[in-house]
Amino acid sequence: MIKFINMGLLIGIGNTMPKFPYDYYYGVEFDINVASPACTRIGRPEFHVSLPIQSRMRRCILNNAGTVVYYLHAQDSTKRDNATAADLTGASGQVMVELPEYYIRFEMEGTKRRCLMSLEELPGFYKIPKMYVSAYEATIDRTIPSTLKLASVVNTTADFRGCNNQSDRDETYRSALGRPATSFSINIRKYARNRGSINWSCMTYDAHKSLFWLFAVEYATFNCQTAYNAALTPEGHRQGGLGDGVTTLNSTKWAAFNDSYPFIPCGHTNSLGNATGLVPFKMPAEYDATILTVQVPSYRGIENPFGHIAKLVDGCFVNVDIDGKVDFYVCSRPDLFDDEQAYKMLFTRIVTGGFLKDIHFNSKGDIFPTETSGSSSTYYCDYFEKTIPSNAKTKYAVRYGFAAHMGTFAGLAGISTSLLYSAADAKTGTRLCYLKNPDYYYNGSMKMIGTIGLF
Repeated sequence: MIKFINMGLLIGIGNTMPKFPYDYYYGVEFDINVASPACTRIGRPEFHVSLPIQSRMRRCILNNAGTVVYYLHAQDSTKRDNATAADLTGASGQVMVELPEYYIRFEMEGTKRRCLMSLEELPGFYKIPKMYVSAYEATIDRTIPSTLKLASVVNTTADFRGCNNQSDRDETYRSALGRPATSFSINIRKYARNRGSINWSCMTYDAHKSLFWLFAVEYATFNCQTAYNAALTPEGHRQGGLGDGVTTLNSTKWAAFNDSYPFIPCGHTNSLGNATGLVPFKMPAEYDATILTVQVPSYRGIENPFGHIAKLVDGCFVNVDIDGKVDFYVCSRPDLFDDEQAYKMLFTRIVTGGFLKDIHFNSKGDIFPTETSGSSSTYYCDYFEKTIPSNAKTKYAVRYGFAAHMGTFAGLAGISTSLLYSAADAKTGTRLCYLKNPDYYYNGSMKMIGTIGLF
């Protein structure tokens, strides 16, 4: 028997002391009519200190079979967890961040919204399977030209040249060596699959959504560009955000500098290990005689989770009509990402470009904008960019995070649908993902545990 008691569910019969989900979950609550991006921490207070899910995120070397070869040192990713030197070149595997299996629940009660997380199977929660997200923005392994592979490595050889593989820029200030790769379309998914299985993918919508909510619950804010603050609150909670990120470049100067291609080397935040923090990067004088220093963020091992280059995500797309109506489609089955008929339309409505005020928050916590009358300091604090076609309904790719010149538009919820689905862009890259249990998605993905409804 399961029954409601205030904010909790009574679980288990026959115990001398009933157990409540309160004992096992932590999360955030917010009101869609309140402009502040700050959220209220709810659930078990100790979990907001120990962060049992987020604290299990860690960098590792993952081989093509999806096996962890070894974990990297918690304070220095150039070392293995036993303090010996690590191989980040790709010879032993890809540099990934392990996200643990956990359970999540989204609730709607009037104007209140809640995101709850737990390591336990609780009624009304659904499972997020273990997955691996690249520590770095992805580059391309060009060792075998006929079988290009998406990669997450620190490798400055020509076989892993980034940007658009411009060899004439080697050994210059515009070098593509050691940088992320860009200028490819969503067809990049095949380069991920070239690692040998359907488990491999470029960044997926579901993976990005997980990162968004992991950050929001840890920092209790939707404004990830809040100034970074390493100190904890008196309660032991995380505070602040990730700072501006690599978002403060001048677009004209960036274009003159290197045609708006990536410039932050992969692995720039290795000194942070698994920690969240910032590592400064000085732009070359060729960008500007007045040296600009940007702060490269890492969120628990994930370098540049927003900014620098926009991140193309798979498992979703939009169709935009000439009247501005947006049809948002999603698919959670990696085996069907290339089958348009397998995508489900999540919603259709006219959504104008602007700062996010509300999102399509539902039982899955989707983060596609539905209202855009916010600002850079209210609600979700990030921007929705779209293009309205002139002649007919048109299919566009979805990119999160924005690029190095977008300033306050950027952030984990910052989203652009202005790039044609089959197009490429110098400022657009992706991440590498490995889904540990893709069968979970095949067999009725993300089913809730139990049969209860929303509070």
